[in-house]
Amino acid sequence: MYAKLESIERKYEELEKQLSEPDVVTDQERFRKLSKAHSDLAEMVTVFRDYKKLLADLEENQEMAQDPDPEMRELALAEVKALKEAVPELEARLKVLLLPKDPMDEKNILLEIRAGTGGEEAAIFAGDLFRMYCRYAETKRWKVEIMSQSETGSGGYKEVIASISGDKVYSRLKYESGAHRVQRVPATESQGRIHTSAVTVAIMPEAEEVDVAIDPNDLRIDVYRSSGPGGQSVNTTDSAVRVTHIPSGLVVICQDEKSQHKNKAKALKVLRARLLQIEQEKQRLEQEASRRSQVGSGDRSERIRTYNFPQSRVTDHRINLTLYKLEAVMEGDCDDLFDGLIAHYQAEALKAQADAA
Repeated sequence: MYAKLESIERKYEELEKQLSEPDVVTDQERFRKLSKAHSDLAEMVTVFRDYKKLLADLEENQEMAQDPDPEMRELALAEVKALKEAVPELEARLKVLLLPKDPMDEKNILLEIRAGTGGEEAAIFAGDLFRMYCRYAETKRWKVEIMSQSETGSGGYKEVIASISGDKVYSRLKYESGAHRVQRVPATESQGRIHTSAVTVAIMPEAEEVDVAIDPNDLRIDVYRSSGPGGQSVNTTDSAVRVTHIPSGLVVICQDEKSQHKNKAKALKVLRARLLQIEQEKQRLEQEASRRSQVGSGDRSERIRTYNFPQSRVTDHRINLTLYKLEAVMEGDCDDLFDGLIAHYQAEALKAQADAA
């Protein structure tokens, strides 16, 4: 591990040198690529330098612990104990930083939320979950744009699809795919009985045209008048777009915009993300057949989390994490959940790596 980290540090220093060269500074594209590569290594190099300093301090204090002066020896031994306790923590951080990066982590996402079992209450909770993710996005200064929505009369959603863009969105939200269960007394329940409803969430990395090539001949595009809320101008023009991908049978409908062109662009964006998701799942199943190191299936049929309102409790079943702060979570205070998931799957990946070694 040490030799690999030294090699990474040398690469980091070389990138630093290149970034200061005048011909690089004037070449914007090259400067951007080198800056990105430099930034990607920065945390690892910083932690490695801290680790090297720690080892040097440890060695120095071990020598001082042989000092004939009892007072000096006692101080040095206390320092040696503290430094030895800090070593495993930094080594663990370095092992995590050395794990292969998920190439999708840097990507923006498409968030898809659908009401499942539970009728109107499920649709209301779909709206609550969407607001939770929007509030979390606000704390991260991410941008949220609704791509498609099917609202209900009570302020909920049968389905909502939104684009979330910003810094490493997929890396934070990729473990949210699955079935989210809610237990609470609906506003319409006169007997005070707790109902259980379910909502499915899908997190799809946003696919660029270079990620997924779509042959125009494989598409059937239909245009028609929009229905539902949107105002008179929306409903009197053929602005709604339905895109059918013939080979896969996938259908995407977008009608929120007044412009047919904008609706078509949004529909194609959603289609690309869904096709990329299908390809990722296919690759995952192939990998899983040969080795059991996948960090999570993302299967939308899995019940991944329960939100229990009477007990103000949220439980993530994959990592047996229970938090008694449901109101704060629904307001977007989700870092404890997401950090717990990331740490769990990093530990799984480290274990798989050790087993394969």
